[in-house]
Amino acid sequence: MTDLATAQEEHDDPPARPVTRRRGARMIAWILVAGWLLWALARLVGVDRTSAFSSILIPAMAIVPYVAAGVVIPLAVAALTRDWAAFAAAVAVAALFAAITLPRAFGDGRPHATGPQLRILTANLRFGAAGDASLVDLVRRTGAEVLSVQEFTPQAADRLDEAGLERLLPYRVIDPRSGPEGSGLYSRYPLTQLPDRGPTTFAMVSADLAVPGTAPVRLTAAHPPAPLGRDVPRWRHDLGEIPPATPHGQVGIVAGDFNASLDHAPLRRLIGTGFTDAADATGQGLVPTFRPWPPITIDHVLADKRCAIERVKIYHQSASDHRALFTELRLP
Repeated sequence: MTDLATAQEEHDDPPARPVTRRRGARMIAWILVAGWLLWALARLVGVDRTSAFSSILIPAMAIVPYVAAGVVIPLAVAALTRDWAAFAAAVAVAALFAAITLPRAFGDGRPHATGPQLRILTANLRFGAAGDASLVDLVRRTGAEVLSVQEFTPQAADRLDEAGLERLLPYRVIDPRSGPEGSGLYSRYPLTQLPDRGPTTFAMVSADLAVPGTAPVRLTAAHPPAPLGRDVPRWRHDLGEIPPATPHGQVGIVAGDFNASLDHAPLRRLIGTGFTDAADATGQGLVPTFRPWPPITIDHVLADKRCAIERVKIYHQSASDHRALFTELRLP
């Protein structure tokens, strides 16, 4: 009898192990769903506006499009474990991420604008290295009437002049500095320098642009520092120093390296004052402009909502870790 009971116990044990494994797998599925849900909710409420845990939250928001693509992981795990409740929750989280990111891949309706056309090119020169004849050639090929440059050094200014930029864009408001700190605006039309709104870490020059056939347009070359370590407070401050839109006043355009994506709350707050992100409006809001891994989209042209964004194109710069962003728009 003892041998028979022992044999029966050995026969009963194995099924308990698969059950335990299934429970463990389902727990993993729910943990993954919860993790992706928290990421989506953090993006929606703008947790990177807070100073607590900035070193984690700001980079986490920079990679939201990759996290959105990765939602297939909780979907797959839930499906493989046949936990249909977890699968349904994962589908809801996927829909949430789709609502956050997919509109950037589709152009929206353009406002009716009948003013002059304006072509704008913005380029981060990587400590001045990309400020050379290749950039002047890009200005020539695109027909850019405005050039905004960041990480703009005195040496880059000299090379651009030697390459003939002055013949294409004879007007300028520039503040070249060593390292990443300089910025500048070049234009085919007259520029009148505007006073700084306040001290910023890097130069962010502003000017009134006298486009024929319309009122002066306010231009700003944006370049807050990267939000890393001790520069996080400076990043927040400098984003706040970029002139906001004035929906019932002067038309404003801001072009440059914002060191922020559309998933960063401070940039969304600035756009919410009355700007349109040009790449977002033309279905190219997910195209990376900063190439180190993972590539992210931190260079932008923000135009007054009354402008019609007609075309955006992104160009490789061999001497820079940023891509140049070209925007063609029509002023109101």
